[in-house]
Amino acid sequence: MIGAQPALAWLTPPAMHEPAGIEPPATLPYRLDETGGIEKPCSNEQPEWRDAQKIDGLEIAASPLCEPDNPYDIAVSVKGANNVSMHTLMQTHFAQDALIKADDLDGDGDPDVIRIKLEVTELNGQSPDGEFLINTFPIAPGIEPGLWVYSPKMVGMGVKHFNSLVANPILRAPSPVIRVEQGDKVYITLENTHYLPHTIHLHGVDHPWLNSEGKDNDGVEEHPVFPGQNHTYEIQTRHAGTMIYHCHVQTAQHMMMGLTGMIIVEENRPNNWLQTFNIGAGHVRHPSVAIKEKFNREYDLVYQSIDKRLASIVQGANDPRLIAQRMNREYNMTESFENYFLLNGRSFPYTLRDGIIVAEENEHIKLNLVNAQRSAAAIHFHGHKATIMAYDGVKAPEGSQITRDVFDIAPAQRLDLDLYTKNDGLHSYGPGLWMFHDHVVTGTTTDGLEPGGNMSILAYRHLLDAQGMPHMHDEMFDQVFTKNYYEKKLPVWGSGKYGDALGEAGMLAPDYVRIAGFGLAVGLLLGLIIFIVVALNRKLSQ
Repeated sequence: MIGAQPALAWLTPPAMHEPAGIEPPATLPYRLDETGGIEKPCSNEQPEWRDAQKIDGLEIAASPLCEPDNPYDIAVSVKGANNVSMHTLMQTHFAQDALIKADDLDGDGDPDVIRIKLEVTELNGQSPDGEFLINTFPIAPGIEPGLWVYSPKMVGMGVKHFNSLVANPILRAPSPVIRVEQGDKVYITLENTHYLPHTIHLHGVDHPWLNSEGKDNDGVEEHPVFPGQNHTYEIQTRHAGTMIYHCHVQTAQHMMMGLTGMIIVEENRPNNWLQTFNIGAGHVRHPSVAIKEKFNREYDLVYQSIDKRLASIVQGANDPRLIAQRMNREYNMTESFENYFLLNGRSFPYTLRDGIIVAEENEHIKLNLVNAQRSAAAIHFHGHKATIMAYDGVKAPEGSQITRDVFDIAPAQRLDLDLYTKNDGLHSYGPGLWMFHDHVVTGTTTDGLEPGGNMSILAYRHLLDAQGMPHMHDEMFDQVFTKNYYEKKLPVWGSGKYGDALGEAGMLAPDYVRIAGFGLAVGLLLGLIIFIVVALNRKLSQ
């Protein structure tokens, strides 16, 4: 026995490098929010959020959308976490230092020192506790690609409740739209709670190259903010306009994973309390003073695309070393595809839940567009022609403010549009449920299947139902509000009176009435033959 010990030690020496080889026990979560079959077009979870609100003295406009923003989130986004009641703050997931507004430096009735804290959150990532995804955020029925987003610093769970895997509403794509006022002193701190390094690059925003501490203020790749670290970027912009912010570490991958947001610098006005965060973009329920002077309402429109192969990397590993290896060394961006196309974080039909533009006749509606896709887009409005007011945050001269119905927009570019709903045959053809979408035709597909992608509807208010869904679409709702459709298990025209002609190829369903009739006829014939045979036998036997 003693002689065998040296031989055993020789055969089992410790290696210089060992794989972790640690697999946690798999668990099966209890999912109250999992859906199967045909979904309801509108979940209608918080119908009271659609109403006009007054919270802590702040007036918040009504929003008829199926999934409106939490009005308490809007109150904190306008007043700052330091200027609302604890009751209001507790109705949100904002941390107490997520947004601080103070110091009316110019004496015009609104705060001029704005302190913002952002984190990086993973959506639809692999859970370390088992074979399931956590912080789920479906972009369409049954489709949950991995995503990264900037999010306001938050408290509490990342999911809705203990029995849910669904991300709470403050954690969603796209990264939030940020609004500040011209001349404000703005401090944006990235508290990196993620497992990879990131930065914030203020693309198009007037900012010095170094911050007040003499450190990087441009968010470039050479100065990453590593996990567990934080860094503050400082701006006091002199120029108003629509800009963007994005991560500049492994830029191609991180932007396509979702780390791009819109930042809008509003014109300076007295008593200009801005909605600093517009979570998920879409309808701005507390627009700036300058917007109210010229427009009836305002919408932020963020167009994104996702490569499902890139997105799946974070769903196949928990080890950040493996994720970095697969994303930065094995994945080749030059061989990538855009499989999913999003408007404000959703693909059709989910774009109908919070991506509809609501209009009335004879209105001016401000639209702020950014292309966060890898490819160019050509946004087209049915039934309307809008006017370009600004390109990339720079106001267009009067002679260049072109009115058209297709708007070419390259990656990272921005457009400010005036959508005028006057029924004059030019600006508008009249009320309706008018589609708007990317006319680069892949933009209206989801993994190659249409209808999908970034299509949505410009809806006149009277053509929406009480839950904010468009009328006259019931048959389509039954078709597309199911994951079976986007898993390509259903034909495009598989129901209705044309289902037999245009549905699944193959044998038709049997005609049971004819089969029953045929069986009855054969049975009667056999009975008659038997009766005749029996009768003849009796006659012959007599």
